[in-house]
Amino acid sequence: MTSEPGLPGRSAPSAKESAVEESAAKKAPPPGREPGDGGSGRRTRRPWSARRVPAAVVALVLLVAAVVALVDVVAVRAGRPAAAWRRHLTDELATRPVDDVWMLTGAAVAAALGVWLILLALTPGLRHWLPLRSPADCPWLRASLDRDGAAGLLRDAALRVPGVGAARVRVRRHRVRARADVRFRDSRQVKDDLTAVLDEECGRLALARPPRLVVRVRRRAH
Repeated sequence: MTSEPGLPGRSAPSAKESAVEESAAKKAPPPGREPGDGGSGRRTRRPWSARRVPAAVVALVLLVAAVVALVDVVAVRAGRPAAAWRRHLTDELATRPVDDVWMLTGAAVAAALGVWLILLALTPGLRHWLPLRSPADCPWLRASLDRDGAAGLLRDAALRVPGVGAARVRVRRHRVRARADVRFRDSRQVKDDLTAVLDEECGRLALARPPRLVVRVRRRAH
């Protein structure tokens, strides 16, 4: 082996060492991403909503109905006549047929409310938040990103592309729509550069479910 000029005592790398270094360089993570941000990270789910408003409304309605019925029952037990609303309701339920319009309407409303409450109980909600990937070394860590915040980051990245004069970005759960106005340069080149920049920016967001990117450009006069 011969030593490199200017570096005494250091031998030139062999072909095997060069191949190992080249393989390690290919496996290195891209700039802007941490080693734990790749596909090895745990995919998190959307955060679960507390449903405070629907729960409070249902609890309040049931509480009012229970209190009113209890007060009337106590009044009847004390020797007073039943309330007019309870006598009228009892008569209507006893005399109206099952196929009556009002009976069917009430049943439909009750069924719709029941289905709505079941959907609230079985779905996570918070559709405006996008879950992020959990790092491989911290699987318990959960984080989410607001859609408007993600759209703002992508819009700023789009405006940095040469030739883009204005940009509008809408972020959905499974899709990102970007529209850009081209002031100069070729529209195809601007679209290719814009797609590459937005794709890289979406990767930096580290979303648990990477959305599909849809880019459209149009020529605008000066």
